Amino acid sequence: MLVSCNNGESLQTYFVDNQEKTDFISVDIPTTIVNLDEASLSEDQMEAYNSVKKLNFLGFKLTETNQETYAQELSKVNAILNNEKYIELMEVNDPAAKIIVKYIGDDDIADEFIVFTSSKNMGFGIVRILGNDMRPEKMATLVSAIQNADIDSSQFESITGFFK
Repeated sequence: MLVSCNNGESLQTYFVDNQEKTDFISVDIPTTIVNLDEASLSEDQMEAYNSVKKLNFLGFKLTETNQETYAQELSKVNAILNNEKYIELMEVNDPAAKIIVKYIGDDDIADEFIVFTSSKNMGFGIVRILGNDMRPEKMATLVSAIQNADIDSSQFESITGFFK
């Protein structure tokens, strides 16, 4: 309980503290999972794509036996993300899952983007997107290119298998 009250708590420390625990999975995702036709990208999209250097994933699998732990861990993550240093970019409430996108930085440059999704049926997952000179407005243009991209789903087999 003291951890969630600690102002020094960050997603980075949360990842490190939980990556080895039983109900969690931690995966470094290579940026090569998205196969983009670079020739078709706009200058802004190309700049955003090249600014991403690393993707870290941490997931918690909800089971019948860990519901209380899930509630505690979800509360910890929400407390971290409610810190004012995490600026909300968007939130989607779908019947199947809730998705929140936040970033650390300012209107010009983001140090880190965070995609947090939670499902009452499966658990939750957090993706930390790390890079250099990531610009929020240019990252938003990259989303449309990624939606039409060829994504190497084999890179996600360890993650999807964990949640089954």
